[in-house]
Amino acid sequence: MSVTITKPVVEEPAQPRVPAEGHHRDVNGGWLRPAVFGAMDGLVSNFALMTGVVGGAAANSTVVLTGLAGLAAGACSMAAGEYTSVASQRELVLAEIEAERIELRRNPEGELAELAQVYIARGVEPALAREVARQLTRDPEQALEVHAREELGLDPHDLPSPLVAAVSSFGCFALGALLPLLPYLLGATSLLPALILAVLGLFLCGAVVARVTARSWWFSGLRQLVLGGTAAGVTYLLGALIGGHVG
Repeated sequence: MSVTITKPVVEEPAQPRVPAEGHHRDVNGGWLRPAVFGAMDGLVSNFALMTGVVGGAAANSTVVLTGLAGLAAGACSMAAGEYTSVASQRELVLAEIEAERIELRRNPEGELAELAQVYIARGVEPALAREVARQLTRDPEQALEVHAREELGLDPHDLPSPLVAAVSSFGCFALGALLPLLPYLLGATSLLPALILAVLGLFLCGAVVARVTARSWWFSGLRQLVLGGTAAGVTYLLGALIGGHVG
């Protein structure tokens, strides 16, 4: 007679749940932050410029010309500034990474000890920290990436593009600056339609900014509306004061 022995079933321990990628906000803002702030900058600056000219009792043709000039000048300025800023940042990052590459070739043991010390400072046991550092730095390119991340806080594979920054800044600024100008281009003869569009645009931009902050959408929207409205009000008063003397 045969006897069948059944092995007890051992349940595997439950694995900790890994949070999804979208669990947290993108604190860097990604593409959203520069796009929204570029559009907001164009809207506030061009609307304020146009209200200043309207306050000086300028003709509609002058208001349109001023708005177009403000749009073109501001968009080009934003694009040039962003390109220079991002290019300089990228060059600095590349220079730091190259310096780290040279140091890894000249003093590999010292760099290995330095990386191990980083892990020790984070609470890893010294022997384990040295072994982790050794395994991570066996490949020269991987070693460079690890050292750049751990020591410099840089990601060699995620460097910003100056061209992308310049083009996006130009487009977003121009889009924001076009909003208050659009009614005049369509034949409006007063500031009221431009004011309505500007108010809606300011509130919308502020509400969208709430996506990268901890504030509520209505608070961010009202805050941006107040700030943009204040800028437009100040330039309108200046235009009225200066325009009367110039005229």
